[in-house]
Amino acid sequence: MKLTNKGRYAVMAMADLASNTNNGPISLTEISIRQNISLAYLEQIFIKLKDNKLVKSSRGAKGGYVLEKPASEIKLSNIIFAVNEEVKTLNCNKYSKRGCNHKTSKCITHNLWDQLDQHINGFFEKVKLQDLTIKN
Repeated sequence: MKLTNKGRYAVMAMADLASNTNNGPISLTEISIRQNISLAYLEQIFIKLKDNKLVKSSRGAKGGYVLEKPASEIKLSNIIFAVNEEVKTLNCNKYSKRGCNHKTSKCITHNLWDQLDQHINGFFEKVKLQDLTIKN
């Protein structure tokens, strides 16, 4: 299964932002310190999140980022997709006519990994950012 740090860090940063939404705009420095994520890496991630209209920024002394829409309307799949990530359990292109391993047929476990892929992506479709901010 492939989900890189970029996808994980994007979800962590967005959860941090959602958890602190009542404090006004949040700087990337604050998120960087709280989540132990490189500031330079966060800057790259937030460019993509902003381009996909998940966050908006404000400049100035009290500037930073806020969510573009309520956390209850943002799915984890939106965040992962925004940073050009995908959760993929198959090594082959499941739509290719060549099949797995460049053969004419699919590998014996193809359907297993395809079902897992659908399950994981379905999970990320169901979980909202707000679900990560509920305190126990």
